[in-house]
Amino acid sequence: QVQLVESGGGLVQPGGSLRLSCAASGFTFSRYTLAWFRQAAGKERECAARIMWSGTATYYADSVKGRFTISRDNAKNTVYLQMNSLKPEDTAVYYCAAAYLRVGVTPIEYNYWGQGTQVTVSS
Repeated sequence: QVQLVESGGGLVQPGGSLRLSCAASGFTFSRYTLAWFRQAAGKERECAARIMWSGTATYYADSVKGRFTISRDNAKNTVYLQMNSLKPEDTAVYYCAAAYLRVGVTPIEYNYWGQGTQVTVSS
């Protein structure tokens, strides 16, 4: 049974930091590209960050470059998203997703999804 379980969301003030974690099980984690998507109210789901199965190539949306860092620990079957200098526009539900040996950043390419974790940036 495939599971992706996100944690680490919450309420944070502008300029603050959060670290999201996503624990995976039920598939060969090391062969999957992992991504963090986000969806704000009334907006389409977008890829905030992606890391390839090899761990050597990453993608960041322009809106998060220099502030967010994606990483993975294949020994723990976990992917992380370190979010610094958070802004109100980062407020969204953040989803962890996995795609088998894919390179894309569009939701349709991803096979497995977590349930999402809410991140709210507000004073």
